[in-house]
Amino acid sequence: MRLSRANSGIWLVAGMLVASLFLPVVSRAQGQTQQQQQQMGPITNSLSSSDTDAQTRELMDKNLRTNFGDPKIEAAYTAFHNAKEAEQKIKLGEDFINKYPTSFHIQGAYEELSQAYYSKQDMPNFYRLSDKGISLYPDDVTLLAITGWVIPRAYENSDPDGDKKLDKAVGYEKHALDVLKTMDKPASLSAQQFDLYRTEESAIAHSALGLVYFRQGQFDDSVKEMQLATQGSSTPDPTDFFVLGADFQNMNQFKEAADAFNRCAQISGPLQAGCKENAQNAAKQAGPAK
Repeated sequence: MRLSRANSGIWLVAGMLVASLFLPVVSRAQGQTQQQQQQMGPITNSLSSSDTDAQTRELMDKNLRTNFGDPKIEAAYTAFHNAKEAEQKIKLGEDFINKYPTSFHIQGAYEELSQAYYSKQDMPNFYRLSDKGISLYPDDVTLLAITGWVIPRAYENSDPDGDKKLDKAVGYEKHALDVLKTMDKPASLSAQQFDLYRTEESAIAHSALGLVYFRQGQFDDSVKEMQLATQGSSTPDPTDFFVLGADFQNMNQFKEAADAFNRCAQISGPLQAGCKENAQNAAKQAGPAK
């Protein structure tokens, strides 16, 4: 059963400043002071796994080196794919999907273009592109995982449709995980590369599910997902460890909370200082080791 967000006995993320994609955390757990809330600082959220996915880039690059048809289409996609500046990439990407909707590269174009909009924190266009891409390619793991990952981070507590959006994220991520289980290895990837790709995409999906369950007050379920998200990823997100620590703290498992916050504190970034302080506080609550 889903817990109410208004429950004063649980610790939930209060909302997100969509323009900066920070998660300002408000603690409602017993014993947490306003000073502690302020010291936690913002949770930053970058697509650390998905937008640096070496396997996806390698697959795209190999495709570009193969002649699939009209040289004009290949040249247009190459220019879009290689564009570094966000504005230029968005312009070239929009032109490409409008001019060449049946191109071999169109699915990859939706993936790249949605991430370009995300990099600008243009959330309306991010959702427009990702949702359209998913409607056309409902088994696209990259689009499913990214979109489901962003939704709980862009969630606002005051949004009347917030619960529906969280449910949508859960649906996307569960479907992504189902597709990953039966996905055939692309010929252009080695077995090792394909395994790494599935590991990283799975980590994104479990991270998203963990944050959704955290927001819903389902701390036990959130713990299970965050443990899966962090154990396999080569570039774990400190946010996952932070949420894992908060989950354990809400379950009064303070030793486990301290361990999770300590792992967060080992990763450089805006969360580092807050995680260090939370680790110390959780350790005090846990008491001396037996």
